[in-house]
Amino acid sequence: MPARPATTEAELEAHLRGICFKTGPPRRIGVEIEWLVHDARNPRCPVEPTRLHAAATALRALPLTSLLTFEPGGQLELSSLPATSLSACIEAVTADLALIRPAMLAMGLGMAGHGHNPWHAPRRVLTHPRYNAMEAYFDRWGAAGRSMMCGTASVQVCVDAGYEEPGPLGLGRRWLLAHLLGAVLTAAFANSPTSEGCPTGYRTTRQVVWSQLDPERTLAPPQGPDPRGAWARYVLDAPVMCIRSEDGPWDAPEGLTFRQWFRTGGPPRPPTQEDLDYHVTTLFPPVRPRGHLELRMIDAQAGDSGWIVPLAVTAALFDDPEAAERAYRAVKPLAETAGSRPAPRNPLWRRAARGALTDPELHTAAVACFAAAQEALPRLGASPDVRAAVADFTERYVARGRCPADDHLDALYAADTADMPPETPLETRLRTPPDRTHPTAPAQPPVSELAFRKDSQ
Repeated sequence: MPARPATTEAELEAHLRGICFKTGPPRRIGVEIEWLVHDARNPRCPVEPTRLHAAATALRALPLTSLLTFEPGGQLELSSLPATSLSACIEAVTADLALIRPAMLAMGLGMAGHGHNPWHAPRRVLTHPRYNAMEAYFDRWGAAGRSMMCGTASVQVCVDAGYEEPGPLGLGRRWLLAHLLGAVLTAAFANSPTSEGCPTGYRTTRQVVWSQLDPERTLAPPQGPDPRGAWARYVLDAPVMCIRSEDGPWDAPEGLTFRQWFRTGGPPRPPTQEDLDYHVTTLFPPVRPRGHLELRMIDAQAGDSGWIVPLAVTAALFDDPEAAERAYRAVKPLAETAGSRPAPRNPLWRRAARGALTDPELHTAAVACFAAAQEALPRLGASPDVRAAVADFTERYVARGRCPADDHLDALYAADTADMPPETPLETRLRTPPDRTHPTAPAQPPVSELAFRKDSQ
């Protein structure tokens, strides 16, 4: 039976309000982890699409509890089921990875945790109509769309929306906290300073790429006392990326918003409630309400268990009342730096992308937030191994004003200054940039020049 068209705009708004913020006691946690897939012997050698398709077939035969999918550029994504505790979430995903990694190695493939592909230019390997339409849509904004689709990877943490009532675990507080703390998480876990072997001038190139896309579907909705109403308007006024079809391309008229599509009834047909639900999946703000809150700003992390630290820290700061209150107090002053512009194009998120924790304000907030998280983890029942991993990350990076991207840059600069005379001062060695330029298509300026170029729009 064909889907029924929606009847009124009020019905559409009520539907969005109902499905996107489901309130109640915060008790569930989830994580979506992406990895760049590479040749196990030579990461710089692009993997042929036939190998990726064969890997997808083999992995889907494994008895996994998480949902396994592949992204347009061949990135592997593992999405956990909602768990009732941090420990249960970690245990389930760890068990799935214990099956996936050996299977990948047996096929000569490795999984790397980088926020942005450090080796290759973006190359799409999936040809689903959704991705054909997405590529065509984002091409109107330049090359960043293909880079986002095919060359980025993240750790996305999912937390409940919170209580209806005000307070540290209330919906309004958690919504605001997510957008301020998001800049701190961006900075602390920045892990993508290079592209095609060259530094881009940012510690998280992934975040810069996201900031260059269509602002009507990738910027945060306006902040205010009514998150539901703001989100409903954001969704209805966003351009339609694609209209699903059974027998043709999923094209959509350029500039057509979902509200306009509903009011005009076409082309090519009137929208349904199912079309609205699908439209929501094509919107990519840094915090996306899906009943729960999906935090989308954290770069993929290196190592078999690198994803555990951002998951644990975020869960602690959202779901432990004392830690949530301390985190809110730590990040509230950042609202003045952020100003009125939405994330990720406001000054706060720009500074997080470029300087990460070298920025004094972000560093101060990160130190306070990580301390609160460490104290909260025992109350959440986190295992000694998880607590030790968070403590090690805090000491290695946060306390020192560093992030994982700094390790990559240190290694790169060390290689480029290896031939300097032994008497060259350390200061000079550390400040000497690599003698390279960012390779891009002729019509595409370097990432560092492109960043935030559409802010005035």
